[in-house]
Amino acid sequence: MRVLGVAGWSGSGKTTLIERLLPRLAEAGLRVSVIKHSHHDIALDAPGKDSHRHRMAGAAEVMVVSPYRWGVFAEVGEGAPPALEVQLARLAPVDLVLLEGQKGLDLPKIEVFRPSLGKPPRHPDDPWVIAVASDAALKSAVPCLSLDQPDAVAAFILAWLEKEQ
Repeated sequence: MRVLGVAGWSGSGKTTLIERLLPRLAEAGLRVSVIKHSHHDIALDAPGKDSHRHRMAGAAEVMVVSPYRWGVFAEVGEGAPPALEVQLARLAPVDLVLLEGQKGLDLPKIEVFRPSLGKPPRHPDDPWVIAVASDAALKSAVPCLSLDQPDAVAAFILAWLEKEQ
């Protein structure tokens, strides 16, 4: 599976960009999965639900299955999330995995950058950034794409996938 990071500061628009890219990539015939990284504790099930009760009773993992979707809740305790290889191994095979967050990993990524956030860009110092998607014109050694043109960002990704095969 090919993995492409979508990295940027909080509030830069990573989720919105991915949301806009997914239907365009699917329309191009790709099966795409997303791994979303969070720095916060996340609640995936609700107290009182059977899955929550099983987790609280000590299950290492709980799988919830329905005719509409399924998911696995895994307890990792305090500390680092599982390595990317472990995360990828849990996914069904697809053409592309978009990795939202985990910007420090050494893998190809598109940086989502908004100068108005007042945070520094990563692309000048991160050799893994293959393009920048921004709401402003930038001078950069890598291609700059407009956040307002998701078709162009999707076309860039498709060309990158083709080139990398």
